Amino acid sequence: MEYALYRGDDLLKIGTADELAEFKQVKRKTILFYATPAYRKRTSDKSLRTIRLEEEEE
Repeated sequence: MEYALYRGDDLLKIGTADELAEFKQVKRKTILFYATPAYRKRTSDKSLRTIRLEEEEE
């Protein structure tokens, strides 16, 4: 599963949760938390966001 990591409208990196965690030097579960509705409610639009990327079916 791949994710895109954003800060506001700026794309920072695309990769797996483990790759993004290493990139930001946080735990994997932190990257996954960035994608939750609870995190979005607690933070501003300029905060980090993780978006799960859908795989295209052929």
